[in-house]
Amino acid sequence: MKGHYTKRGCTCNITNCKCNKTWSFVIDIGRNPKTGRRKQATKGGFKSEEEAQLAAASLLKEVKQGTYIKESPILFKDFAQEWLSIYKKRTGAKQGTIRLRKYSIKKLLPYLAHLKLKDITEEVYQEAINDLKDKKFAKSTLEGFHTTGKMIFKMAFSKRMIIINPTEYAYIPRDPEVVNESDEEDIPKYLEKEKLAHFLNTVKKYGLFMDVLIFTTLAFTGMRVGELVVLKWKDIDFDNHTIHITKTYNNETNNTKEYTLGTPKTKRSRRKIVVDEIVIELFKKHKVEQEMLKEKLGDAYLDQDYIFANYNRHPGYPVLTKFVGSRINRLSKCLKLDMKVCNHTLRHTHTSLLAEAGVGLEEIMDRLGHFDDETTRKVYLHVTTTMKRVASDKFGQLMRGLL
Repeated sequence: MKGHYTKRGCTCNITNCKCNKTWSFVIDIGRNPKTGRRKQATKGGFKSEEEAQLAAASLLKEVKQGTYIKESPILFKDFAQEWLSIYKKRTGAKQGTIRLRKYSIKKLLPYLAHLKLKDITEEVYQEAINDLKDKKFAKSTLEGFHTTGKMIFKMAFSKRMIIINPTEYAYIPRDPEVVNESDEEDIPKYLEKEKLAHFLNTVKKYGLFMDVLIFTTLAFTGMRVGELVVLKWKDIDFDNHTIHITKTYNNETNNTKEYTLGTPKTKRSRRKIVVDEIVIELFKKHKVEQEMLKEKLGDAYLDQDYIFANYNRHPGYPVLTKFVGSRINRLSKCLKLDMKVCNHTLRHTHTSLLAEAGVGLEEIMDRLGHFDDETTRKVYLHVTTTMKRVASDKFGQLMRGLL
């Protein structure tokens, strides 16, 4: 492998001048296997020819041993998009997961976007994580940012684009431990049965078309909104009072026509839910109303068998998940409750009422489509612990009259 050395920085043409002079080297390190052209490595800033020669010899040794890495000048923002494209193809991840990865990249970009991968040090990356921590993101959200960052740099390292992986020893700073005498703050918000009844009665009084069916179904089944909006009539068994959940809704652009159907969140999310006759009767009523709409709209209605279908713009297409969110926000203004109600509130409420009815945790997980879920577990334990306390109080009152 040949090389040559060049003196730089002096232009006065005086022998033995004392101007600042540096040396650089250019050496051949092999040939490009695709083009057959020579590959060269260059480096400058050396104070003497001898120093340049030693550095060149060290580099040549790395080349011979197969440990030489030519770091890439690609910017983080460009490689992150390249990584995301490869990640989609390799993993076949669901759109929800891809959306989370995109969100994580978006949050890392303000810190790393215009830096070259090779210039991102452990300190730079750790400072980014520290600053994100200070912005009070939830722990799970921060872990998502960090996981995405680690995957991006792991790929860059495996492709020999960087010498050091700056995420290897990075960490999310822990909060100082604080004595918390109450666990109430950790319990997800849910409605007591009286408040749920008040909410559903409010829906009956002030709700718009489909609202009663939408929110009664969510409250009585605990299903996810993404599962609800793509229910088809073939998924309803009117005789056996069951709803078959086989798919979920994906739509990153919120363009009604650009939705896709995805597989449920987990294997256990594909399930049949037995429902009360109240819900079945509401479905029957809606089916009659929908048939009347179809007849009225004629060819303008694209009949794809969806239950919760648009009836104004793009009739027949499934409603957006944000449609359900906007409806519940509208109804919340009519409520006189001490808490905000959202789609997750109804899911947690279903968990709490099942627990209160004596249904076991495993059965609840099965109904909600979970293998294991910390949030569901927290609600269940909170409710059952309260029930045990009530039972203990009743026993104490019974014995007081005898002792």
